[in-house]
Amino acid sequence: MILAEINVHITPQEIELQRQTINSIKLSLSGEKRYAMVETFGCQQNVNDSQRIEGMLLQMGFTLTDEKDLADVIIFNTCAIRENAHAKVYGKLGALKHLKAKKPSLVIGICGCMVQQEQIAKRIKSKYRHVDLIFGTHALWKFPSLLNDALEHSQKVFDISGEGSIAEGLPVNYDGGARAFVSIMYGCNNFCSYCIVPYVRGRERSRSEADILSEIEYLSKNGVREVMLLGQNVNSYGKDRGETDAFAKLLLKVCEISGIERIRFMSSHPKDISPLLLHTMAAEEKICNQLHLPLQSGSNKVLSDMNRVYTREKYLEIIALAKKLMPDIALTTDIIVGFPTETEADFEDTLSLLREVKFDSIFSFIYSPREGTRAAQMPNVSTPEEIDKRFQKLLDVQNNISYERNLRHEGNIETVLVSGRSKTDPDMLTGRNYANKIVNFKGDDSLIGTFTDVKITKAQTWILYGEKL
Repeated sequence: MILAEINVHITPQEIELQRQTINSIKLSLSGEKRYAMVETFGCQQNVNDSQRIEGMLLQMGFTLTDEKDLADVIIFNTCAIRENAHAKVYGKLGALKHLKAKKPSLVIGICGCMVQQEQIAKRIKSKYRHVDLIFGTHALWKFPSLLNDALEHSQKVFDISGEGSIAEGLPVNYDGGARAFVSIMYGCNNFCSYCIVPYVRGRERSRSEADILSEIEYLSKNGVREVMLLGQNVNSYGKDRGETDAFAKLLLKVCEISGIERIRFMSSHPKDISPLLLHTMAAEEKICNQLHLPLQSGSNKVLSDMNRVYTREKYLEIIALAKKLMPDIALTTDIIVGFPTETEADFEDTLSLLREVKFDSIFSFIYSPREGTRAAQMPNVSTPEEIDKRFQKLLDVQNNISYERNLRHEGNIETVLVSGRSKTDPDMLTGRNYANKIVNFKGDDSLIGTFTDVKITKAQTWILYGEKL
């Protein structure tokens, strides 16, 4: 575990109030063993937010646990992208009702993108009365004060107000591994017709370059060797300040930090990706030749209906340049199946693009309507049965491509950053190669956190197996 403190952007007085509250709670808990559990749903950005919540809890004097029966505080950090994410949270909240009855002092909190939507926050407040604390994405930095109100005053706390801002200066709990996420910006200005993110995360706000580099330097000094730079659209970094090509310039400065040996980033929006960024990736050895570039659909009509602001042809042009500059580049993407206006012909356009690009892997989803978005008002032109068939066909096509792409690694000697024991096979160590592919191999725990050369002996659709040299 690493506890990091970063510089302040919200006023020093506001941050100091949170620090005082942290110390006050720590003092009140002095001599008591109190436990807290944070469960995260959704993207890497949510994981990074949860690390901040955990950092605050640790400084308050709580011990982190994965056992809900042991916990004195339980926080769910939620996702708003798809309906099934909501259903999981509702199920878990319902299951805690009996635990709260047995342990009335238990504080149950829910935060994140899901509850930043007012109608959902109100639903939880009225139907899940055992929940003590509800706060949105913009109030995360106020967590110490909000928790203190729930702990000390036994009151229900509800805060989904405020606009997006950047809060530096609060503690962060890094897991002590060799890989770490670093958020470089928050929010989104794109307003894709299917997406709720701009409404729950706010408009784009870029962290200062100095704060980002300071955080990464701290991580490097504490054993981190690979950083993943995060943002809803990292290509837009600096544009809210009127800067151009700021992301490519930031990458070059991260490359200069001693100890950081691998740099990745996600996500990139095709409308904003620049030739300079691709040339920077190709020129700098530390920047992994791996690009996650969300496509969503291969049909120009559907892309227009989605408000993606690029065409199939433009997307392929970007891919062609990336492959020219980095012949070994690993490409991944996002695909939505069953968008309201998607026809069978539109879906076939997506399949043809998959076959042409040959992505290493895809993140595929059946369209889920989000209240408040433009797409939620569009009539569906396909039946659920037709959409299910398309989704299965998409998986079949991509699984064959992914396996074919993985076969290229057999026989190669590749450097793997070892992260720990495989969750599915504890006899195996697991890590990732330059292409961010999972590699499992036998070895002892002394290799965890190190770069290790592994000969790839067997490829499967999602995993590579190898032998340590």
